[in-house]
Amino acid sequence: MAGETEIEIREELAAADAIRPEKFDRAICIRGLRNQFGDAVIHDDLNLDVRSGEILGVVGGSGTGKSVLMRSIIGLQIPAAGEIEVYGKTLDTITNEEESRDLRRRWGVMFQGGALFSTLSVAENIQVPLREYYPRLDQKLLDEIAAYKVQMVGLPSDAGPKFPAELSGGMVKRAGLARALALDPALLFLDEPTAGLDPIGAAKFDELLRGLADTMGLTVFLITHDLDTLYATCDRVAVLAEKKVIAVGTIPELLATEHPWIQEYFNGPRGRAAANCNQTQAPHDRKS
Repeated sequence: MAGETEIEIREELAAADAIRPEKFDRAICIRGLRNQFGDAVIHDDLNLDVRSGEILGVVGGSGTGKSVLMRSIIGLQIPAAGEIEVYGKTLDTITNEEESRDLRRRWGVMFQGGALFSTLSVAENIQVPLREYYPRLDQKLLDEIAAYKVQMVGLPSDAGPKFPAELSGGMVKRAGLARALALDPALLFLDEPTAGLDPIGAAKFDELLRGLADTMGLTVFLITHDLDTLYATCDRVAVLAEKKVIAVGTIPELLATEHPWIQEYFNGPRGRAAANCNQTQAPHDRKS
């Protein structure tokens, strides 16, 4: 059985070689995206590129469709028009189930609040994607992988057998991150990962994310309203407004724009406080 499992994994890895992330300068390419619910248009002619190896922050006012955009990229929301390409593959043209699985295995997702299964332990939550994509893995190996992921996100070793209700808010977020990283993805989607955390807990999560992204070479699509997180972790920031991405760039580049929402967001009292707080910190060194 162990030999068959190894052969299966090798075959799957070989089949996925054509979409190796390191082959692509752009992890995600979106052109002309339109999303609507009935008569309500959320996005219209939205364009966005996410560079491989960057942490891209995504911001926008309430109702601008940040989560809808993420769900469109990962295939949970079917756009009314437009094209989404992930690692060279156009999502709506993939008809082969194995090819689709190869692509989905390249990303991990952490939804708002961690979205853990309440009836499963932390370890069992982490094992969910492993069981889906590698059903022949034996329980011993599943337990070992889960224990490693628990350690990777800074949780204590005894967190594995615990249920979500037994964890603090910060631990739930880290457990959700561990599950998102279960398959060692190249692309990580995070939806408001620091929401609800106290400033100390949020700062520690930011530090963890930055370290993991650097160590693992992750591309991160990060939805957040947390200005401290933007300054501490993001290489670039995309701004959603007026049903599209109105600007994308580094924070200094965005500050140079004259759009009123951008100016109010980054130059308001909270924006100035976040900027002052981060002026004393060494800038991170990642791909430009």
